[in-house]
Amino acid sequence: MNIPDYISPVVGYRVWQWNAAGLKSLNGEPWLPGRPLAAGCRAAVRGTIVGRPKAVHGAHELPHSDCTCGVYAAKNLEHLRQFGYEGRGIHGEVYLWGTVVEHKLGWRAQFAYPKSLFLPPDTIPFTLTQIDARLKALIAFGADIFILGEHESIRFWRNGSGFDAAGLDCLIKTRKEYYVRRQWERTLKKGDRVAVLGRGIAVVEQAGNKEVVVVLWNRLVLRIARKDIVLNQQNMRGECEANNGSGVIDRT
Repeated sequence: MNIPDYISPVVGYRVWQWNAAGLKSLNGEPWLPGRPLAAGCRAAVRGTIVGRPKAVHGAHELPHSDCTCGVYAAKNLEHLRQFGYEGRGIHGEVYLWGTVVEHKLGWRAQFAYPKSLFLPPDTIPFTLTQIDARLKALIAFGADIFILGEHESIRFWRNGSGFDAAGLDCLIKTRKEYYVRRQWERTLKKGDRVAVLGRGIAVVEQAGNKEVVVVLWNRLVLRIARKDIVLNQQNMRGECEANNGSGVIDRT
């Protein structure tokens, strides 16, 4: 994707849905490799400006200052968090050009295209077949790709150069942690410890596929959904929030 040389694009921040088919806006609008996303206006089709009583006589400039049309982007990552979009997909930088309307926390643009993409580790699939299909869909955009670490973003793919060694190491580490966690979840058994945060250490009495029964202080029985128990890899024990337990019985 080549932005015209005479244009100096604005860089904003967005969130996308990501699957084997590629990238989509949260409203389902597909983004295609090598092609800018061009803004459209449903209000112009209906013949009215959204939120305003006056009529629109034919198509108007996109985005229009009196309309809500345009490709949206926040000014920085913190603004995405303020909007409540963090954790709803993968985020990244996006080029904006053409007609661009500025707002307090972001922009509405006529054209947009991904500049760089940041992947939370839990969005990356863990089978080689899925990884291959999903990453090909991203690499086709020609954007740099990063994996979000605990304290920094690690480059995974550099446009024009290929995979980065640090990014591959991070992916391998993430996969190992995933398999350790999955093995522990599948083998949770009677006698294992579960920390009920804020209340103490409980002992597993029964471990079913969907529900785990634990005993706290040797007298309280708690029924906990198995999906609510997560592995603390540092202590190698299960943990859950205190309010996730139900069906409390005093054995004394």
